[in-house]
Amino acid sequence: MMFTAAVITVSDRCSRGQQTDTSGPNLSALLREYGFDVTYTALVGDEQAQIEAELRKCADELELALVLTTGGTGFAPRDVTPEATVAVMERPTPGIPEAMRAASMAITPKGCLSRAVAGIRGRTLMVNLPGSKKAAQENLLAVIEPLQHGLELLRGEGSVDCAAER
Repeated sequence: MMFTAAVITVSDRCSRGQQTDTSGPNLSALLREYGFDVTYTALVGDEQAQIEAELRKCADELELALVLTTGGTGFAPRDVTPEATVAVMERPTPGIPEAMRAASMAITPKGCLSRAVAGIRGRTLMVNLPGSKKAAQENLLAVIEPLQHGLELLRGEGSVDCAAER
């Protein structure tokens, strides 16, 4: 089953043209390798209202299955991607960021500093990833297979028997 996806890069420097976004394009390529149809990408600054608007657009207007954000999940004062995601999601999915943090902790003790969240709005799953290309890829790879199964359930195309062998 092919699912639609979006990648939203959240970065003041990239949105101002001061730095090249490498994380967003890398995530898009990775999603395509796993059979996703990346139909939308965006680049916004670290402004909560802008992030919320992009998330709503992807879920409500474009009706995409998966929305990944990259950036804005750290401790810096302008890192507000988790707050924007919480503001628009209807149901939290805490196991996804828990799994990503666990995988990150196996690589670096700084993995525990991620404030990433994930949640559902309508039939769209939204997942926050770190801003660095390397960390975003590592985090996505830690959960990509369970995400696909979750999307099958969310989009009404899968079995409710999560224990069945795949």
